Amino acid sequence: MNWGTMSRAERDAAYSNTGAVANSAELIAQFAATSAQFRAAHPQHLDCRYGPLERNAWDLFPAADRNAPCIVFIHGGYWQRNSKEAMAGLIAGPYARGWSAALPGYTLAPDASMKEIVGEINVALDWLAANGPAYGIAGPVVLSGWSAGGHLTAVCLDHPLVRAGLAISGLFELGPIRDTDLNLKLQLSDEEIVALSPLRRAVVQKPLLIAYGTAELPALVADSRNFHAHRCNAHAPGALLPVPAANHFTIMDELRNAGGTLTRYAQMLV
Repeated sequence: MNWGTMSRAERDAAYSNTGAVANSAELIAQFAATSAQFRAAHPQHLDCRYGPLERNAWDLFPAADRNAPCIVFIHGGYWQRNSKEAMAGLIAGPYARGWSAALPGYTLAPDASMKEIVGEINVALDWLAANGPAYGIAGPVVLSGWSAGGHLTAVCLDHPLVRAGLAISGLFELGPIRDTDLNLKLQLSDEEIVALSPLRRAVVQKPLLIAYGTAELPALVADSRNFHAHRCNAHAPGALLPVPAANHFTIMDELRNAGGTLTRYAQMLV
């Protein structure tokens, strides 16, 4: 993309996952339906508070073995949409393989800035480190996330609780976002773009699997490839995983299924 010569409409379209996938509304509705079923089947530890704000809560799904690995999943939605309640079913794959799972909520833009959102995820991880064992979650943590959650995974990979990461269809350079309609709510500052773009940050020397669908928007494909190259230049561990024919939404089938590609690769991170 020649970003400097593109119109505002073209820039908006470059990051419009819903516009690029004709049945995206149907797929998101499926996510919500399966998540409601998953939460109803495992209601023991929902909405565990980690902070004072409305969305400062965890949904926890401990495994039978308290020392099993735990996948922490951060939902997507360009930091301004969706919820943990609508995404719980996406971790069904690792859970079916004996892992614990945990989903943090976080305040959405414009009610929180990007810096504040990142801060909430770190506070949530602090809470899980202190309180997870009391809920039966004491094993190594793999931090994961989809879309905006992939960005937050990369930014928070350095948290002491985190053993490894799985960033799915993430955004790793925030600069172009400011030139799109996504910024109407985000209102990214120069400081946030520099400090919170994973492609501009010091590389964390922990395993990070970076996954994307080959049918995704070029901007997101490029972000994943560029971020993996950035980490490779620093000799950081972790593979780049292109998922054939997957778009921004269907890629999540590979995590919510026990035999899915992302579920299988996640097993290799711990």
